[in-house]
Amino acid sequence: MKPKIALVQGDATGIGPELMAKLLARPEVREAADILVLSDVGVFAVGCAVAGEDIVFRRITATEEADWTEGEINLLDLPSEALQDVTPGAVSTIAGQAVLKGFGLALDLCKAGTADGLCFMPFNKEAMHLAGLGEEDETQWARTRIGHRGRVSEFNVIDGMWNARVTSHVPLNEVSGRLSEEEIVASVKLADQTLKAAGFARPKIAVAALNPHAGDGGKIGREEIEIIAPAVERARALQISCDGPFPSDTLYIKVRDGDYDCAVSMYHDQGQIAIKLLGFHMGVSVLSGLPFPMTTPAHGTAFDIVGQNKANVEPARRAFMMCAEMAANRREDAA
Repeated sequence: MKPKIALVQGDATGIGPELMAKLLARPEVREAADILVLSDVGVFAVGCAVAGEDIVFRRITATEEADWTEGEINLLDLPSEALQDVTPGAVSTIAGQAVLKGFGLALDLCKAGTADGLCFMPFNKEAMHLAGLGEEDETQWARTRIGHRGRVSEFNVIDGMWNARVTSHVPLNEVSGRLSEEEIVASVKLADQTLKAAGFARPKIAVAALNPHAGDGGKIGREEIEIIAPAVERARALQISCDGPFPSDTLYIKVRDGDYDCAVSMYHDQGQIAIKLLGFHMGVSVLSGLPFPMTTPAHGTAFDIVGQNKANVEPARRAFMMCAEMAANRREDAA
């Protein structure tokens, strides 16, 4: 039986609508899962027009109306008259509100078991904050929405290379103060669990240093000596295959060359810059730690190319296929 994937439109002022149409036009996408699209049908139509795709779907107004018997795409219409007046390529509170509505409903469906996983087209964080996000990012908002108590984090994946984070969307001047043995061990444990869910039998994990040259023996900071190295030892004692701390200017070469499957970075850009340079056109973000898989293309809303049919669907395709695969793996493990 195919997994059921909730597919959320994303920000209506960005490239999400046209990406959605391109994604649903791919036969392998429709074959991989039963798909429930959550979108304003008018926004969906605009995306199809830009992409030049004629997507056949079943419009429904409640999830109970969904029909999977013929492999149809079900579209749960979330109408918003205000979306008709938003400006393409511009931050919009209205678009942010629509994102929270659709994303929240998709999370509810996954929590209830109606959907097995969630994939969403690019969100705009500024719009979401204007709409009342009230959390650090969408990952933390999702955690709060479903009442999940465990750790959640965002991973980035480029062509089999994974990157995890200890801290994420926080100011750089707060990073050192937020690091602790407990936080690093928890991040390494989540990385190990997430990669196993993605099919790695025994993931090899490399932990990044914080300071240049991994602190040069304490001459350029002591976080490596006092926090990171002890955390690595604690993780190894849990039978997790991990090493470090490694200077971040060489760490990602080790991941690229296959010495390690995943890097655990101390802060957002430490890993993001490296991993995106290794293959931006293939990037997937995995929002891990929830009781179901959640993925999205690793790029943003790309306001500069909205409506030009230039959006590359490959990251969205990879995100969807990974979500479907992880959902199927979870279903098999639970059987």
